[in-house]
Amino acid sequence: MAVTETTGEGPIEVPVHTGFWSLTVGSIGVVFGDIGTSPLYAFREAVHGATHGAPVTPVIVLGVLSLILWALFIVVTAKYVLFLLRADNNGEGGTLSLMALGQRALGRRSLPLMVLGVIGASMFIGDSMITPAISVLSAVEGLKLKAPALEPYVVPVTVAILVVLFSVQRIGTAKVASAFGPVMIIWFTALALMGASHIFDDPTVLKAINPYYAVQFMLTHGTIGLVTLGAVFLAVTGGEALYADLGHFGRRPIQYGWFFFVLPALMINYFGQGALVLSNPAAIENPFYRMAPESMLLPLIALATAATVIASQAVITGAYSLVRQAVQLGLLPRFEVRFTSETHAGQIYLPRVNRLLLIGVLLLVLLFKSSSGLASAYGIAVSTTMVADGIMGFVVIWKLWNWKAATAAAIIAPLVFVDLAFFSANLLKLLEGAWVPLLFGVLMAGMIWTWRRGAAILITKTRRIEVPLRDLIKSLEKRPPHIVKGTAVFLTSDPEFVPTALLHNLKHNKVLHEHNVILTIETAQTPKVDLAERVRMENISDKFSMVKLRFGFMESPNVPKALVVARKLGWQFDIMATSFFVSRRSLKPSAQSGMPLWQDHLFIALSRSANDATDYFQIPTGRVVEVGTQVTI
Repeated sequence: MAVTETTGEGPIEVPVHTGFWSLTVGSIGVVFGDIGTSPLYAFREAVHGATHGAPVTPVIVLGVLSLILWALFIVVTAKYVLFLLRADNNGEGGTLSLMALGQRALGRRSLPLMVLGVIGASMFIGDSMITPAISVLSAVEGLKLKAPALEPYVVPVTVAILVVLFSVQRIGTAKVASAFGPVMIIWFTALALMGASHIFDDPTVLKAINPYYAVQFMLTHGTIGLVTLGAVFLAVTGGEALYADLGHFGRRPIQYGWFFFVLPALMINYFGQGALVLSNPAAIENPFYRMAPESMLLPLIALATAATVIASQAVITGAYSLVRQAVQLGLLPRFEVRFTSETHAGQIYLPRVNRLLLIGVLLLVLLFKSSSGLASAYGIAVSTTMVADGIMGFVVIWKLWNWKAATAAAIIAPLVFVDLAFFSANLLKLLEGAWVPLLFGVLMAGMIWTWRRGAAILITKTRRIEVPLRDLIKSLEKRPPHIVKGTAVFLTSDPEFVPTALLHNLKHNKVLHEHNVILTIETAQTPKVDLAERVRMENISDKFSMVKLRFGFMESPNVPKALVVARKLGWQFDIMATSFFVSRRSLKPSAQSGMPLWQDHLFIALSRSANDATDYFQIPTGRVVEVGTQVTI
């Protein structure tokens, strides 16, 4: 079986096999968790924003419902599902992928694109903390309906659930998704059944599909309409996570899951909530839970809690992908990345990021203590990311896909206009909590800016003292130093220049080993690399060789074991007669660094947080010689 997929180059046939449907179920379990739990609070908060304590009227219900439905159609379906999911960077999605694609399309580094990418990425990380907090809180708050006396336990129960959620991340997205997929299928089925059972409470609710009611509401309610729009935006949070999670499941599984299962279930549920409130305005207190029979309330609370835990997974996995891309793009120092799937390179786990997210989420829960309080902080982070995505998406469609500028603008401009409307609406909540993600975004952007600026200064300073490797070899042949027995392996990322450790060994010890290996390590785009492809070796003189080791993304890079393979290429490798030289820079702040002193110290702290190369490559510590150099920045 095959489906037709349209790309910038035209339609192509894409095979659909068992793995496809497994990924589709997995995407339902992870990707749509965030947007799938919005019915818990989005409609309620939007109507509350429109009424401000006044009676609920049909005009308000139909207007709010129409705004929600068309936000789903325009923001999620049109922008993300149909367009931006096609903009992948080697299978990865998200804000930084768009930035990289835009720069590739322009053929140069673009400061405006870099700024947009950094802002969008910073805000997405902020969203990765807010989503778990508001989602789980909103579900656990259902306990208050069943037993008001349980209200003091809402926050402690939420904290316990979140700690467990972040603790299981280490087992990998694939295993988490396989457990979560069936639960979310039950959840979306329940959403559809609940909504369908109430639509006929007042069938006039179906009129909300007409955008006239949304436009009329906005035109006749002034500032209140803008406030309401900020709450309506809660219904589409998760659209940006859907794109960021592209690398975990792929485009077609996500699209199939959305069109044939998730979107219909969401629409039916929102219609049901609207019909219930039209027939019983008092139900606006909590229309989602009021749709359930009293006998089913506790099972529904349990299912909602499970669904909100899963909702958090969407932004958590999206944050992993985004941070990994930031590292690859040189925006952040090297973090430990663990690959958790042999078949999908995008399924990863970052322990340090996981810990930082958990700390941030718990702080938000303890600070705001309710989903209504967090709702004010929620929208600004997501809407900012969406505006950035839209602008960068225009560059990709225009320059990379080679569409005419007018055609690209005709498609993207209305989408960006809608995003800007939501962004403006959420700015009204700045003092009520929206300052939290903005503050975090500023701090995150400052860290990225510092890392980029410090790295550029460091490269400029080290380039002044670097020597081309082949020039050094020629010099050593003319005036050889004292030769000692054994093999020296020098790790470097750029084999064309002399590794710092080698340069300092010659300068201070004034010796050269009889065999010297300039070693570079490369990660392949496949899960495993065949042993025949593991080692590439080139002799450049009688005393110097260049070796490149290749590992698959699922393989643990073990340098000593890999070098044993080199025996087949003529190198008699003996670990006991080999020393591994690793350069370690000790950074010191300088008054003339080009950065303020606080930035110097921040950059130094970030550098020290990077993963240790010796541990990462599993080099025996007894065979490692670390050559430290002091560099002022």
